[in-house]
Amino acid sequence: MSFHTRPVSDDTLVVTVGDTLDFRNAEAFKDAVHPPIDDGKRNFILDFSDTDVLDSSGLGAVFSLYRRVATHDGTVVFAGSSEPVRVVVELTRTYKVFPQYDSVADAQADLT
Repeated sequence: MSFHTRPVSDDTLVVTVGDTLDFRNAEAFKDAVHPPIDDGKRNFILDFSDTDVLDSSGLGAVFSLYRRVATHDGTVVFAGSSEPVRVVVELTRTYKVFPQYDSVADAQADLT
């Protein structure tokens, strides 16, 4: 699975996660999101609207992204999280680290 990325400003990128972010594709996620940091992207909006599976490996990949952008005063936010993603966010309390937005548009309005 490939992750779709779309720049929305000089320093902000929207990442459409798709069906799953789990042990099978966590490395591919990192391969998709880490290079844009070198190109100046600091803020990442993760669109989880169509995501049915988010496991610990997927969360680990998101935290890896967060650690990299935090050193550049960047942020990672979740947008449009599906019900399965919301359950994981609540159980793991990752809402304390990653701001939650109802939609990509809401996140984009706040970040850009």
